[in-house]
Amino acid sequence: MSALTVRQVRQRFLLLHGLRWLPSGLIIPVMILLMQERGLSLSQIGLVTVAQGLVVLALELPTGGLADALGRRPVLLVAWTLGLASLLIFAVADSFAVFVLVWALQGVFRALDSGPLESWYVDATLAADPEAKYEPGLGYAGTVIGVAISAGALLAGGLIALGPIGPVSALTVPVLVAAAFQVVALAALVTLLREVRPAKGAGALRASIVEAPRMIGQSFGLLRRSRVLLALVAVELFWGFGMVTFESLLPVRLAEVVGDPDRAAALLGPANSAAWLASAAGAALTPLLLRWLGAAPSAALLRILQGVTVVGMGLLAGPVGVLVAYLACYSIHGASNPVHMGLLHRQVDGPYRTSVISLNSMMGQPGFAVGAVVLTALADRVSVTAAMLVGAVVLAVAAPLYLPAWRAGRRPVDPPADQGAVPVAELPDPRREHPASASG
Repeated sequence: MSALTVRQVRQRFLLLHGLRWLPSGLIIPVMILLMQERGLSLSQIGLVTVAQGLVVLALELPTGGLADALGRRPVLLVAWTLGLASLLIFAVADSFAVFVLVWALQGVFRALDSGPLESWYVDATLAADPEAKYEPGLGYAGTVIGVAISAGALLAGGLIALGPIGPVSALTVPVLVAAAFQVVALAALVTLLREVRPAKGAGALRASIVEAPRMIGQSFGLLRRSRVLLALVAVELFWGFGMVTFESLLPVRLAEVVGDPDRAAALLGPANSAAWLASAAGAALTPLLLRWLGAAPSAALLRILQGVTVVGMGLLAGPVGVLVAYLACYSIHGASNPVHMGLLHRQVDGPYRTSVISLNSMMGQPGFAVGAVVLTALADRVSVTAAMLVGAVVLAVAAPLYLPAWRAGRRPVDPPADQGAVPVAELPDPRREHPASASG
């Protein structure tokens, strides 16, 4: 790991990040509509997606601790292989039970995938240069995600427009192409990600499994001792609930205003492509936000603005209004994630980095699971608009949870122990905690 330069680490991180999200871009425009095509109702789709949330909730911390103890590379290899398996099954799924299996496999994939690549990037960067700033790379990663998903969504729209290929329906073709790109991503991961581990083999695996619970316990200890970290992680609970509005309900809302599901599906490819380009642009503007407002105030403002855009998706009439609000939502989405993750990384030291990221991601899963059940049921029984408005409110009310991070950034000295601070060895330098330092 230390043999790589900071530049090489960043280049490999961004390339792998792009390959990781390209298959997602292909399936995002079709996943809800494909399940509807195969006979599932909105309420059933909501229940199916809960399988992912429950699996991630159960496995997020154990897999995060395992990645910190065993190594990021082997965990990512298993994760991306399971991601490939879920795509192949998704392509042929034709019943509620099989779709539950698909989303459960996606849950295992998400749990294993959450954090190791980002943690490898941060630790590899600091190993190459302890004074290097990793925040710009996290912002660039947001841009790469946006471009990759945008390219995948645009490709999906083109594939759908071409129509079915033999017995394969138009909505199924992007799933098969996503599986092919997942194979490419696995090959790149094997080739590009270098990691120095103290031991290998069965003995190392057993030792890592034994060590993982201790890493998890230490991560929870950080939450108990840091109000800042606890509040940051809690933000994800609200974000996970609200994410259902623009990830699951937008295709249904668009079909509603267009009046034709097939036409909505054709529009979703370009719309998703444009949305993720907007997300990439939002991520690229992160340094300006940090210099202008600072990290914590920017994060709080972005949560409120994202709620406002979801209100627009729910209330504006016609496809143009809905899609404009959708683009605005994703531009804010792209900016908020690197700001949030930068705040999170500054609250934890390297040995527990993946475990804390997993804690953060884990909080989003019960939020998404509850949102998937509540909001899809509300959409079925009342209206999609009503469900979106509820989700918008939940997104916005998370903003005050950034106050502890803002206060910590303004504090000139380390907080006393009775304020819930983590030990000095695990605290960032308070001078680097100031939001302006993240802009470099």
